[in-house]
Amino acid sequence: MGGPETSPRAAYIFSVMFFFVLLSLMTGGDLAWWWWADRKVRTLPSKKLLRALVAAFVLMQLSYLVYFVAMPRTARRVHVPVPYLSIVYIWHLLVLPGWLMLAPLTSAVNWLRRRTTKSVETPATENQLSRRQFLTATAVGAAPLAAVATMGWSLPQLDHFRIRKIELPIPGLPRDLDGLRIAHVSDLHVGRYTHGRILAKVAEATNQLHSDLVLFTGDLIDLSISDLDPALDTLRQIDPKYGLFLVEGNHDLIDDADSFDARTKAAGFNLLIDESATVHVKGRDVQILGTRWGQVEGDRRKAGDHAYAASVAWLTPQRQPDAFPILLAHHPHAFDPAAQANLPLILSGHTHGGLLNLTPNIGMGPAMFRYWSGVYEKPGSKLVVNNGVGNWFPLRVNAPAEIIDLTLRVG
Repeated sequence: MGGPETSPRAAYIFSVMFFFVLLSLMTGGDLAWWWWADRKVRTLPSKKLLRALVAAFVLMQLSYLVYFVAMPRTARRVHVPVPYLSIVYIWHLLVLPGWLMLAPLTSAVNWLRRRTTKSVETPATENQLSRRQFLTATAVGAAPLAAVATMGWSLPQLDHFRIRKIELPIPGLPRDLDGLRIAHVSDLHVGRYTHGRILAKVAEATNQLHSDLVLFTGDLIDLSISDLDPALDTLRQIDPKYGLFLVEGNHDLIDDADSFDARTKAAGFNLLIDESATVHVKGRDVQILGTRWGQVEGDRRKAGDHAYAASVAWLTPQRQPDAFPILLAHHPHAFDPAAQANLPLILSGHTHGGLLNLTPNIGMGPAMFRYWSGVYEKPGSKLVVNNGVGNWFPLRVNAPAEIIDLTLRVG
């Protein structure tokens, strides 16, 4: 027996507290950088203009945070300009944390240098910055320029994805299913960054694979339930030989979980929520088992290892002895209980490949997840984690967007 379960109310309070702590860190970081940059630019020529630019940049960051907190439902449904949104995301999640870590170290180094060396300051002429002023201007401008430059570099990535071909030997795969082709699609995130022509491009690329099955492992939409209609239209454009099946992801449920589930099912799609469906492929039955995202407790859904294990435990009795089972689970950590349940193949998404990785094994992926991209194996069981074809964040490093062209082979 485990320890006592956290109550739904306690989980809700913890979530709210975590949100406000994160918000406080972001706004506090914005104000700290503003105070620091304002002090620095006061020593430079054209200080009034520079102070105004610094203030405008910070207020641009803070305005979106205030808007999102004050009117979260409206903020989810309004598509603000992508370049602006990208700078806000990159600034708060990459550049500002980097500055907050480096600023104390830089200040300490400068203090030690001033204590141990005597430098002669070159006086500035009317049209020339002194060396110290030049360094000050560079220091102040580095962070905003890094955010803008990263935004400019990242935006072209939003319309690109790869087709990743994987041949996967499966022990115990019926010989009739040797060569079974699956288009594994995940994390489309229809909304702020993934919309318009890219949706048609995803549907077309999936159809060109001529797969037997299309299996979608969650996060069809990004934030707003208003994006569900174009997302479902994209699924309607996909035409697999034997069927399309999908599960829900965490982003699908942010705005209106009940509406997402009900409308997707009402549109005729095989959305599996702790359910299974059987399809006859190449003369054999293939059973698709789909997990829900989290477990319902009161009016909340709690995710985590216990929830993935509970879904697998719920689905296991539904297995048909003569059918080949494939488990769809948005979060790849469902692999552990699935392997214990002797499920031979699990498909997942959620991680976006870690988004930001220095190497395939160093970065956000391995820091946050046990399984984050590609194929993983346990005795009698294999997991395929999809990097996702869409985006909730404008930047990827060593984690390319993808559709997986998966071919099963007799192991």
